[in-house]
Amino acid sequence: MEIVHTRCAGLDISKRDAKLCLRLPGKRAGTFTRKVTTWGATTRQILALRDLLVEAEVTVVALEATGDYWKPFYYLFEDVLNVMLVNPRHVKNVPGRKTDVSDCQWLADLAAHGLVKACLVPPEPIRRLRDLTRARTALTRDRARVIQRLEKLLEDAGIKLSSVATDLTGVSSRGMLDALIDGRSSPEQMANLARTSMRSKIGELTEALHGQFTDHHAFLTRMYLDQIDQLTPMIDELTTRIETLIAPFRAARDLLVTIPGVNTLVADVIIAETGADMSVFPTPGHLASWAGVTPGHHQSARVTKSAKTRPGDRYLKAALGVAALAITRTRGNYLNALYKRLAPRRGPSKAIVAVEHSILISVWHMLTRAQPYHDLGADHFTTLNPERITRRAIHQLEQLGFTVTLTPTQNAA
Repeated sequence: MEIVHTRCAGLDISKRDAKLCLRLPGKRAGTFTRKVTTWGATTRQILALRDLLVEAEVTVVALEATGDYWKPFYYLFEDVLNVMLVNPRHVKNVPGRKTDVSDCQWLADLAAHGLVKACLVPPEPIRRLRDLTRARTALTRDRARVIQRLEKLLEDAGIKLSSVATDLTGVSSRGMLDALIDGRSSPEQMANLARTSMRSKIGELTEALHGQFTDHHAFLTRMYLDQIDQLTPMIDELTTRIETLIAPFRAARDLLVTIPGVNTLVADVIIAETGADMSVFPTPGHLASWAGVTPGHHQSARVTKSAKTRPGDRYLKAALGVAALAITRTRGNYLNALYKRLAPRRGPSKAIVAVEHSILISVWHMLTRAQPYHDLGADHFTTLNPERITRRAIHQLEQLGFTVTLTPTQNAA
């Protein structure tokens, strides 16, 4: 097999150390030597390792790591070495020979023959933006979990506030919860704390606020509310910071929010996870496959054994899922028509994935051409094959016992 890199290195990284295999040409033509050494994972050790690789004139370094332990190595190497972070799924070693030493040797051999592909590691500005959007996502989920715990606690006390108010953290709901904790107000008085549109539900609120709310419930409710009050400013601070770092990509975000279901929060995640640079993805299919919103392909002897979606960027998939769920509740656009077309036949879950795939395909074209979203319309599938739609409608009416006679309208003619 052809040798692509005569001087290369394989690096298997763990939390405490890293195994290095340095693959260099031997004394005789066509031969090579492999030397395995162990290096620490501290910054000083990594810098010393970098100097060694530069001195050895290594042309490529293939990294494989558990979790995020590759980051210190990659960030210190990227400016002076050709470094490649590889997917462990793509470089899986021979079964039964799994050790860190054998892994780094295997990485070096694959790199020498050009058989490894680099994972997408965005530049530093995108990495900072990605850290912020992921932190905001995590904190938002934490706050949602606390609100769910609060709702369960109120159910335990027989307080049905969440069945009347859609937001337990709203101004009206918060005033009623504070009054519940204080314990000096009657249900009627607490219901009168409702504001704006909630005042039309005072009768329902009065009924919902009758329960067995004890000191125990008051203690836990106050603790949950304090936790929500602590998380909310942190999320707002992250959003402010994101708005500052997103400035160079504001034009891309303005394009993305033209897609139905995609708001600024979802657009921020799309930019942070993909880097807003579509040149790294040769085709829109590559982007969809990288994100994990395409069906899997496992076929043997003409039998398809699995079609599950492949693993992908979970933060991007979660954001696309939020957009797709929003689309299911909208009307008058192509993506909603696509969901309605697929959900009865393929099921809601697969229809959601299809909508996510369509969104990401649109993202690739929009960012490549710098053009806003062009909706095909809710009637796209009807106009695509009107004869088929007509035959299906006639067949359904005939099954109900009707005789159908079609008379074209003037507009149709």
